[in-house]
Order: sequence, then structure tokens, then C-alpha cells
Amino acid sequence: MMRPAEDLLVHRPPMLLLDAVLDHGHDWILARARVDPGAWYADGEGAMPAWFGLELMAQAIGAYGGLEKRALGGEPRLGYLLGTRAYACTRPSFPAGCELRIHAKLKYLDDAGLSAFQCGITLEGEEVATAILKTFEGERP
Repeated sequence: MMRPAEDLLVHRPPMLLLDAVLDHGHDWILARARVDPGAWYADGEGAMPAWFGLELMAQAIGAYGGLEKRALGGEPRLGYLLGTRAYACTRPSFPAGCELRIHAKLKYLDDAGLSAFQCGITLEGEEVATAILKTFEGERP
């Protein structure tokens, strides 16, 4: 069931932060990211700042959309993170080399492409970040 994130997102390195989709269902997705200590975002210890969790969640939502489009014979489309009211994270950064699991569950979707997802990030089995993200998936020009 594992799929490379590159097949489901329009992002490309160095902005592609997810490496794989581990599992998914009709209204949820589980993705994986590894913190690269040599990446452009890494701090002095090779860690990823915790606020990058928002982008990890947004990319998981994008991969969910990519799976939906691929199932219908289409291509992944560009989406937009509209925002969140509260991003909570229990740590200031994600350690160098660690594996993060990012999950997103669809809470709302309308015909215009507006959506809301309940998201979380786990590290070593512990949920370390949560947010409800609002997104919009527009048409490609």
C-alpha cells in the first residue's frame, strides 16, 4: 500500500518534505517524513523546527487529494493552505534523523474545493502536534 509522495504531490525537492504515503482510506491518510539533518530547513543540530509541522500536514492533505485524483484517472492538483486557528506542538523541533508519521482525517469538503482536516504528527508512537487545517484545491490554470 505504500506509495512515494512524489507520485501524489506537485511538490518537488527541496520543498517535498514527505517521502511516502503509508496507508489511506476514503476519508483519511497516513504519511511519513524523515528529518534530514542536511536539509535547508535544519537547525544547528540538524533538527526540523516544529512549525514545519504545518507544512507536513498540508502535504499529507495534498497527497490525500493526489490519491483521489489518481483513483479517477487524473493528475494531482495544486492546493492551498488557507490556515489554522491553532497548531499545537509539544516540542520546539523534530530531532535529526527521526521518522514522523503524519495523519489527516477529512472533516469537511464542499463542491467548491474548500475543506477541513483534523491532523496530527506522531513521533515514536506519541502524538506531538495537532491542528485542524483549512485548505482549498483549485483548478490548474
